[in-house]
Amino acid sequence: MKKTLLFFAFILIIACKSDKKESEASLKEKPENTDNPKITAIQHATFVMEWGKEVIYVDPVGNEDTFANLPDPTLVLITDIHGDHFNRETLEFLPQTFQIIAPYAVFDKLSDDLKESAKVLKNGKSITYNNMDVEAIPMYNTTEERKKFHEKGRGNGYVLTRNSYRVYISGDTEDIPEMRQLRDIDLAFVCMNLPYTMHPEIAADAVLDFKPKKVIPYHYRGLKDGDTFYYNTKEFRSVVNSKSEEIVVEFMDWYPEKS
Repeated sequence: MKKTLLFFAFILIIACKSDKKESEASLKEKPENTDNPKITAIQHATFVMEWGKEVIYVDPVGNEDTFANLPDPTLVLITDIHGDHFNRETLEFLPQTFQIIAPYAVFDKLSDDLKESAKVLKNGKSITYNNMDVEAIPMYNTTEERKKFHEKGRGNGYVLTRNSYRVYISGDTEDIPEMRQLRDIDLAFVCMNLPYTMHPEIAADAVLDFKPKKVIPYHYRGLKDGDTFYYNTKEFRSVVNSKSEEIVVEFMDWYPEKS
């Protein structure tokens, strides 16, 4: 009788261990978050991010046709005062159903009506908008001859966090310490154009420091010898992929004029 009881107890222990292993394996296979943002590239620095119930316009610049086939914005993020990031006329023709988050330099240039829908966010500060955390990350030039383009404290990059998924938007910046120190970024938009921001190789080196799961190169139209020049995003991907198999580099069509 004792042998029979011991046998069944042994079988029960083995079964429990097996169930535990299967349960742990199931948890590991389950994705952390299936509610990831849908990205629509518009042009250069402008894109739309549909995320849950939110429709986020980032640096919206363009005419009414530019956004005609897209859902109305619920949130607008603006990084800087330059014309490829901020256009007051664009904001005024969009359906006025959105909240604006921007640095003070942008807020100061808004119409009185738009100011009523705007919140100022300083570098290093954060705000919660409809269950999404929005943190303002510094963006600026560090190379002496480029400091005139983007001074520290004027513009904002952003980190958006929703359901543990984190998106970094660089804005116009060089490879600043605040970028290299970022952690747990799921998706990063990283600029790379001279003379205004940084070379693709430098951008790649910064990305290898903060290790986002996926990075999308954007804002890569600049100047070379005084003429418009599109910087080599394949060079960026080559540097990243040569040193990391974990970071996915994804390309999007940012420049319709090249198509």
